[in-house]
Amino acid sequence: MNVAIIGTGIMGNAHSNAWRNAPRYFAMNQKPVLKVACGRNAAKLRTFANNWGWEETDTDWRRVVIRDDIDIVDITTPTHLHHDIAVAAAQNGKHILCEKPLARTIKEAVAMADVADSAQVVHYLNHNYRRVPAIRLAKEIIANGDLGEPYHWRSAYLQDWASSGAVPLRWQFRKDTAGGGSHFDLNSHSIDLSRYLVGEIDSVMAMMTTFVGERPYPMRRDENPSSNRSLGKVTVDDAALVIAAFDNGALGSFETSRFALGRKNHSTFEIYGSKGSLSYNQDHPNEIRFFNGDDPSHSQGFRTIPATYSGLQRDMNDWWPFGKTVSYGDEFHLAIYDFITAIETGGEIEPNFHDGVKGLEVLVAAVTSASTGREVSIHQDVTSSD
Repeated sequence: MNVAIIGTGIMGNAHSNAWRNAPRYFAMNQKPVLKVACGRNAAKLRTFANNWGWEETDTDWRRVVIRDDIDIVDITTPTHLHHDIAVAAAQNGKHILCEKPLARTIKEAVAMADVADSAQVVHYLNHNYRRVPAIRLAKEIIANGDLGEPYHWRSAYLQDWASSGAVPLRWQFRKDTAGGGSHFDLNSHSIDLSRYLVGEIDSVMAMMTTFVGERPYPMRRDENPSSNRSLGKVTVDDAALVIAAFDNGALGSFETSRFALGRKNHSTFEIYGSKGSLSYNQDHPNEIRFFNGDDPSHSQGFRTIPATYSGLQRDMNDWWPFGKTVSYGDEFHLAIYDFITAIETGGEIEPNFHDGVKGLEVLVAAVTSASTGREVSIHQDVTSSD
C-alpha cells in the first residue's frame, strides 16, 4: 500500500521510522511503501526523503491526495492544516492517519469524522501512548475489575522547551495555527488516556495562563542574526490546570505546562479505585505501580509490575520476547501494524476521529471554563459550532 506523508518535522521523522520498519517486525500481508513525502521547503524535503527512503517528493499536498497510486495519507502537519488535508484525502478514498490534536475546533473535527465515515476509509488519530505496553497492562487490570469502582484520576504532562522568552513565535504559540497551547498539545494526550482507562468526562473547570506574552518572530533565512527582531503576541496558554467530573462519578485533574524546568517529556497518571490503585510514569515506560487493597495487611503496598513480563500483553508477544523493553518510537510501529491490520480486515482502529471529536469537546470545554470562570458541561454546553 502506497503511503504519502504530509509534514517533515519531528512527527514526520517518528512516523517515517515506523512506516519503514514495521514490516520488519510484524507479519503484514499489505506492506507499506514509502511513496511520496510532502513539505513546503524543497531543500529540507529532499533531505528528509533521502534520509528515510521516500521515493518521491512534492511541495503541494493538494496534488498528492488526488493521486490514484496513493492508498494512505499520513498527516503530521501543524494542526490548522489537518482539516483540509483529511477531508480532501477522504473524498479521494485514502485511508488516513493523523497527528493529535485532531483539529482546532469541534466543528472541524466533526467534519473530518463525518467525511471519513462517508468515504468508508480507515481513520486513526495518533495518540501513541495508548500503545505503550504498560498502559495496555493498566487497561487489562482495570477491565479485570482489580481496581473496582474508579474514584480518582490524577495526571500531569510537563515539558520545559518554551520556558525561555527567546524561543521564537512558532506555530505552537498561535491559536490560529495550533488551536491551543500546552492544553491542546499535552492535555490532549492525558484526556485521551483518561477516557481510555476511566471513562467519559461529564464536566470541567479550568485555569490557564500565559507566562510569556510576546515572542520574537522566527528569523528569516536572509536575516542578520544580530539584528533586533520584532515581537509577536502569544495567543495560547503556557500552562493549564483542569479538574473534571466523569460520567461514572470519578473526579479527575489534568495539569500541563511547557514551563516546568527540568521536565523534557514528563507524563504521569494515577488512578484510585474502591479495590486498588495504579500509577504510571513515562520516565519508566515499561512498568506500572499497582496497589491491591485485597492483599493482607502485613503485605500491603505498591508493587512494581514490569509490563514486559505480563502474559496479558499481546503487544509484547508480537514485538519483543518477554522481558525486553520498548521505547518511544516503538509505539508508532505498533500503531502502523494495527492501522494496516484494520485496512486488511475492513475493521476499525482506536483511537479514531470520533475519539478525536470527544477529546476536543473536553479541551474546548476547559478553555471555555478558563475564560468564563464557571463549570462547563460537556454534554450540555459544548456544541459542534465551537
